[in-house]
Amino acid sequence: MLEKFCNSTFWNSSFLDSPEVDLPLCFEQTVLVWIPLGFLWLLAPWQLLHVYRSRTKRSSITKLYLAKQVIVGLLLILAAIDLALALTEDTVPAVRYTNPSLYLATWILVLLVQHSRLWCVQKNSWFLSLFWILSIFCGTFQFQTLIRTLLKGDNSNLAYSCVFFICYAFQILVLVLSAFSEKNDSSKNPSSTASFLSSITFSWYDSIVLKGYKKPLTLDDVWDVDEKSKTKILVSKFETHMTGELQKARWAFQRRQRKKSQRNSGVRLHELNKNQSQSQDVLVLEEAKKKKKKSGTTEDFPKSWLVMALFKTFYAILLKSFLLKLVYDILTFLNPQLLKLLISFASDRSIYLWAGYIYSILFFAVALIQSFCLQYYFQLCFVLGMKVRTTVMASVYKKALTLSNRARKQYTVGEAVNLMSVDAQKLMDVTSFIHLLWSNLLQIVLSVYFLWAELGPSVLAGVGVMVLLIPVNGVLATKNRAIQVKNMKNKDKRLKIMNEILSGIKILKYFTWEPSFKNQVYDIRKKELKNLLMFGRLQSVIIFLLYLTPVLVSVITFSVYVLVDSNNILDAQKAFTSITLFNILRFPMSMLPMLISSMLQASVSIERLEKYLGGDELDTSAIRHDCNFDKAVQFSEASFTWDHDLEVTIRDVNLDIMPGQLVAIVGTVGSGKSSLMSAMLGEMENIHGNITIKGTIAYVPQQSWIQNGTIKDNILFGAELDEKKYQQVLEACALLPDLEVLPGGDLAEIGEKGINLSGGQKQRISLARATYQNTDIYILDDPLSAVDAHVGKHIFNKVLGPSGLLKGKTRLLVTHSIHFLPHVDEIVVMGNGTILEKGSYSTLLAKKGSFAKNLKTFMKQTGPEDEATVNEDSEEEDDCGLMPSVEEIPEDVASLSMKRENSFHRTLSRRSNSRRLKSLKDSLKTRKANILNEEEEVVKGQKLIKKEFVQTGKVKLSIYLKYLQAIGWHSMFFIIFGLVLYSVAFIGSNLWLSAWTRDSTIFNSTNYPASQRDLRVGVYGALGLAQGVFVLISNLWSVHGSTHASSILHKQLLSNILRAPMSFFDTTPTGRIVNRFAGDISTVDDTLPVSLRSWLLCFLGIISTLVMICLATPVFVVIIIPLGIIYVSVQIFYVATSRQLRRLDSVTRSPVYSHFSETVSGLSVIRAFEHQQRFLKHNEMSIDTNQKCVFSWITSNRWLAVRLELIGNLIVFFSSLMMVIYRKTLDGDTVGFVLSNSLNITQTLNWLVRMTSEIETNIVAVERINEYIKVENEAPWVTDKRPPEGWPSKGEIQFSNYQVRYRPELDLVLRGITCEIKSAEKIGVVGRTGAGKSSLTNSLFRILEAADGQITIDGVDIASIGLHDLREKLTIIPQDPILFSGSLRMNLDPFNNYSDEEIWKALELAHLKSFVAGLQLGLSHEVTEGGDNLSIGQRQLLCLARALLRKSKILIMDEATAAVDIETDQLIQTTIQNEFSHCTTITIAHRLHTIMDSDKVMVLDQGKIVEYGNPEELLKNPGPFYSMAQEAGIENTNSSTAF
Repeated sequence: MLEKFCNSTFWNSSFLDSPEVDLPLCFEQTVLVWIPLGFLWLLAPWQLLHVYRSRTKRSSITKLYLAKQVIVGLLLILAAIDLALALTEDTVPAVRYTNPSLYLATWILVLLVQHSRLWCVQKNSWFLSLFWILSIFCGTFQFQTLIRTLLKGDNSNLAYSCVFFICYAFQILVLVLSAFSEKNDSSKNPSSTASFLSSITFSWYDSIVLKGYKKPLTLDDVWDVDEKSKTKILVSKFETHMTGELQKARWAFQRRQRKKSQRNSGVRLHELNKNQSQSQDVLVLEEAKKKKKKSGTTEDFPKSWLVMALFKTFYAILLKSFLLKLVYDILTFLNPQLLKLLISFASDRSIYLWAGYIYSILFFAVALIQSFCLQYYFQLCFVLGMKVRTTVMASVYKKALTLSNRARKQYTVGEAVNLMSVDAQKLMDVTSFIHLLWSNLLQIVLSVYFLWAELGPSVLAGVGVMVLLIPVNGVLATKNRAIQVKNMKNKDKRLKIMNEILSGIKILKYFTWEPSFKNQVYDIRKKELKNLLMFGRLQSVIIFLLYLTPVLVSVITFSVYVLVDSNNILDAQKAFTSITLFNILRFPMSMLPMLISSMLQASVSIERLEKYLGGDELDTSAIRHDCNFDKAVQFSEASFTWDHDLEVTIRDVNLDIMPGQLVAIVGTVGSGKSSLMSAMLGEMENIHGNITIKGTIAYVPQQSWIQNGTIKDNILFGAELDEKKYQQVLEACALLPDLEVLPGGDLAEIGEKGINLSGGQKQRISLARATYQNTDIYILDDPLSAVDAHVGKHIFNKVLGPSGLLKGKTRLLVTHSIHFLPHVDEIVVMGNGTILEKGSYSTLLAKKGSFAKNLKTFMKQTGPEDEATVNEDSEEEDDCGLMPSVEEIPEDVASLSMKRENSFHRTLSRRSNSRRLKSLKDSLKTRKANILNEEEEVVKGQKLIKKEFVQTGKVKLSIYLKYLQAIGWHSMFFIIFGLVLYSVAFIGSNLWLSAWTRDSTIFNSTNYPASQRDLRVGVYGALGLAQGVFVLISNLWSVHGSTHASSILHKQLLSNILRAPMSFFDTTPTGRIVNRFAGDISTVDDTLPVSLRSWLLCFLGIISTLVMICLATPVFVVIIIPLGIIYVSVQIFYVATSRQLRRLDSVTRSPVYSHFSETVSGLSVIRAFEHQQRFLKHNEMSIDTNQKCVFSWITSNRWLAVRLELIGNLIVFFSSLMMVIYRKTLDGDTVGFVLSNSLNITQTLNWLVRMTSEIETNIVAVERINEYIKVENEAPWVTDKRPPEGWPSKGEIQFSNYQVRYRPELDLVLRGITCEIKSAEKIGVVGRTGAGKSSLTNSLFRILEAADGQITIDGVDIASIGLHDLREKLTIIPQDPILFSGSLRMNLDPFNNYSDEEIWKALELAHLKSFVAGLQLGLSHEVTEGGDNLSIGQRQLLCLARALLRKSKILIMDEATAAVDIETDQLIQTTIQNEFSHCTTITIAHRLHTIMDSDKVMVLDQGKIVEYGNPEELLKNPGPFYSMAQEAGIENTNSSTAF
């Protein structure tokens, strides 16, 4: 048939049986022409349909497009010419005019396809590129046949040949053109426009690698991810699947619940009868036991829906990568077959030389296709992993915004952030390996099949050993996993303590509690390291088994094979093919246990995520929003609780609030005022009844929530800037004077949690934020608690009161300030969660109920109110403003001090000037003028948080040395020595095997001596065992060494951080320090040692392979050198880029987490303002920024891998070529020996670069830890000079010319203070903002060190003794009540220095005895993170109890009564007067009336004492104190009870 079609022979095997091989022309003109054409015609329709469906707007015509179209047009003309030629000749075979006709149609199709690509983002079609490659490859055969014919002098086909040659050249040209990518204007990311060849080789990434090599990359250099991978799109896709799956899971969960309740109902009846007779104590015990039990048992929740939802979202990528992996796996098994052919080629001289060349080329081609498949598969998998991580992170964030309070209580902020960081990362890791599940099985089955073909049933012995080792590995892996879970718990505990240490560092310093907390951390760390060591040892055993497996298997298989039958002789073909197959088999076998363990880890993470994402949402059904309602807020029979297991917090409240009313809500501490507000915001669980609300809400929480950003951002809170309104709000909230003092005014950056603001400033900013938003209802939870009296008055008049900015709005004000009550429309008195009475001020007084009683005790009419005036530097802060305390002064205060000096000169001149008062309005004007001048430059000190230092360039050698030194040099020597011995054994066993196979040529099967056979088997086995043993030894050393290093680094880091001065903590966000203890320490614990071990192994492995190849064919050295140079240069290029991308990744990742933790802590505010969408958007942006770095990093790895594999493939290709060229001098065993090793080298090379960059990346952790190990320390805790026993016995304090400054380059804050405080004197310290009041306390505690002069206490210079000796003897009641999680007892006495009696006594004096005694666990009552389960008042009282316990001779009080209601305030005052009567007391006052009964008052101004004396006397003559008293409305010492 085809013979007739061509008019010549179609196929004849004699063509192949000659050294001059060729194919018949007919075969080349039919089959080899039709293969590419068939490929094109099959795929083109699909492609055109796809283009039609997903078309975008048409892009402009480019030169490249024109060039391609022109060349294809020329091909079309050539086909026509060819057809014309065929038709003009007589008697032509059919093939001469069918082929040109086919080509005519094909070229028209190609023109059409190329034109259709104008509507696509990617201009190059992948299948056209494949078509050109196929066509050129198939044309090669005809090309060389025609040339040979012409060379023989046969010119009969000249015209046809010429047309063919021109066509062939054009096709090559088109292929070259289609390798170029066309840029697209709309797409920023070149990966989407890259041509087919550029995508499979990742050449589109070259520009970034070059850029990264020239200079460190920045975020702007990295391309954005394409639209399809943007967070928003991924999440919306995922959510549609998630809702369906979650619904199914919930149904399944309900079914389980029903079954369970049926089972349990029987058990319960039995228990009831038992319980009735038991006494109270037993019941309490039972309760405690139940609690324990509850935490022990696993709880049930909707499970196993997440994986399904993720699968449905990403199935397309999974499918693509599945196909690629399949092709790769099948090709893997071609290598041993080709190896077999090559060995037989070397052993059998009768095979023609051309066969050898073809085998070599095939070797190369297979390897190349494998590389491309594998790398593209990896790219897809890692990108999938990244998308999964993104989806999970964004979903967790989204969920956090709607999570119910009860569900939220189960997670601390840290745990929630963990879900986002750790668990999402675990899922990312697993998705990258997911295909290995089926691929491993496939590889195992195929390997066994081919091995059977080689060695017959003896294979089963070897495979049996492998199978036996799997469960052993499994058991070890499970053990390891248990250890890891334990360690995760320890890590969580350790980080929790660290978090608290860092938030409460000031308290630790004041109370000298560092050692106690340090030991707590050490104890946990010890457990952690013990587990790490166990983990490492088990891991070493697993690795030992891994290395032993292939050796054992080959020894056993070969021995069995040789021993079973004397006819079985091991020849080179069998041995080396089998070894290659065993090497293939080794990978899936070793991956299985790892895969299983990472699947298990992921399953834990998936469960945690399912629990979180499937948790209850906020149920706001009880809160109704009605725009047409006549009342602003109505509570009807409303009962709410924080948790259904606890008692009701709000009971049957009925309350109507009319629009525009100002309602005050009063009550004692813990009466449910704040809970009432939370109920309105929908933060609580509804029991019955409902709340109807008309309009939008603004909310000011009791503990202000401040974001990390500028003051302006915090106030605008996402709203548009209206300059006039903004200035009004600033003025009304009394923020202008603060902005004068703050560097950069309202553009000053606020640290996280508002760390560099005083309590009052935070509260006023929080109030300004609410005031600026134009809403209908304002919920104000005690916004005046932290501000001074006169500031409070100002705010009430300007913002809250009847004539304030918010007049006409509905305002609910929770307050303790009685003097505002006459001005409100209605007062609601709360007690114990219910409303006791309500009505206007006068009605309640007339009623003579509980309100009137309380009032009588404390009420004394205040003076008349005048227009609020502000002195240029009005005293008005509760934290003595901004200047004084160390932690307030971040960057540079020089500029401020200048400003302050001027203002003080003004103030002093003004004082002589009969104190001209200036209305706020003028001050506004001058401020405006100042703003204009200030905008030009960023004021120094405006940035508080130092930017996180991103290291650039290479990691210094000293860092590596530091790590190796921490491991220990002798350990390093043994580790390396062990590995070198391993390499020697490895080379030895390979050479031995090659000698063994040589036996098959010396002896034939009949006379193979048994002794020889046993020797061969024995030595081979021994060398194999030696490899395993050496690896084991070196690994065990390395585990011990690295654990030792971890322990040393952590110890140094912790002890140094605890000794850092206070200023360090103020300029460094906690997150950053915690990150060192979390991420960086865990890298040093887990990842770095493993990378180091792998790197050494890889390095030695490559060296030994190259040594072996060179031993066999010395010429190979010539090839190694250029390849080595290319390899190293690629490596250098890559590492620079990769390292920087990893750094960018970690730097862009922390904002995601810190924004998340910020959101979680400010949830109630965000929900109240209904700003969830804005925060979601911000989160999406920051995740996308991080995503682009991760994507770039993944691609950089692929870019590298493709290039390295090419080098590896070239090594294989050249070594096989050598075998062909030097075939005369080599025998089969050498060929097998060289090639089976060079096949391994590709993977190892790849690994080596990977490990190099891994180590580079991970050593950064050591670099970052080291950065904090080197932080400067404060003075030593204990010095040789110890104070005398019982010091200070009198408590006399003497300042002599004492001067202090914050940092060497700044101005003095205290300028030569000289005064004497006698034993047991009560001193009040007053002064305007920034006068240096807090600097005084900080100096006493030596938080600040003297610049000049000295302070002596009882004759001892405090600078001469250790810090702990000093601080232990002083007591402070700080302004912010900070508690730590742990028992109440631990909070009072962390060192267990006091007996229980003493503690109870202290609690009694602090008026907490009844409260603590009422708690179930008494002193062991657990305090949650930050003391959240106690009210602020209770926390304050606990701090008082702390002070009472210490009973030192000197007490310092930083106005501690801000957050307490009036009664508690009185209690605290009396306690202090009675209990500390024998002590020297220094009170830093923000409200004058608290110090009117002091023995002496010290007035500070500008860091100097301006007045010092008895308050009565000071009031008699006009001076600074007198004028302050006037302002506060105090005429004489007796009226001090005014407020």
